[in-house]
Amino acid sequence: MPGPHPDWLRPEWPAPAHVRALFTTRAGGSSQAPYDTLNLGDHVGDDPVAVRANRQLLQAVLESTTPGARPVFLQQVHGAKVAALHAALPDGACADACLSTTPGLACTIMVADCLPVLLTDTRGTVVAAAHAGWRGLAGEGGVGVLEAVFKDFSAMALAGKASVAIESIANEGLEGAAPLAARTLAWLGPCIGPQAFEVGAEVRAAFCAHDGAAAQHFQAHGPRKYLADLAGLARQRLRALGITQVYGNDSTPGWCTVSQPSRFFSHRRDGLARGGSGRMAACIWLG
Repeated sequence: MPGPHPDWLRPEWPAPAHVRALFTTRAGGSSQAPYDTLNLGDHVGDDPVAVRANRQLLQAVLESTTPGARPVFLQQVHGAKVAALHAALPDGACADACLSTTPGLACTIMVADCLPVLLTDTRGTVVAAAHAGWRGLAGEGGVGVLEAVFKDFSAMALAGKASVAIESIANEGLEGAAPLAARTLAWLGPCIGPQAFEVGAEVRAAFCAHDGAAAQHFQAHGPRKYLADLAGLARQRLRALGITQVYGNDSTPGWCTVSQPSRFFSHRRDGLARGGSGRMAACIWLG
């Protein structure tokens, strides 16, 4: 079976050995321009045959480390709904985050400018992935996709086993989760960088209404326009949850999807200019 392409990213973080994670790039697939070559999105106009081949390649890579492993793809809608993965769950569940305690079921998030966030704890009890565009990250009333997934992540990790239904304990909130937050690891993948992400005043207002300190992640860029640091905003929200062990994207240019067309897909860069953009995937699973 094939291993990960040399160009793909593997998180550099102190996760337990049985926690596996990767982030695909454009490299290694079958799609033709403008989706060349490893497009994993089945909703962007690419040839379905090529997308199936690309997804089969990704599954083969996962299986090369964990027999029987498979990526579980979601229907992402820029919201804050969380799906708990189980063996019978097919692709296409409507959610923007997911979590798993079942070995081989890979939490999978597709992106092409939005921020992928991977989570695990230092014991490797549970893994999770979130799709953090600005809408999902901001959420409503200060509760966005990161707050939502960490609530369920905490419930599942504290339960310590998949057989405990999340619904039965999630209503307890985050009480008692502070120690868990301290031993939670987060990895931020590539996304549109602060030098490229121009937004309107309404985006800044959505974050600053919850926490005025979010203003530091917006730089004025013309009348009622700002350059936003999406990864910086995510780090701020994670710190507010007590999660301080954050790795990966530090908002420097090397993590920017827009500025590296040969390596990363970017919807903002290529959606109009090239007639479409593929999707990359961040995967995390238990081996």
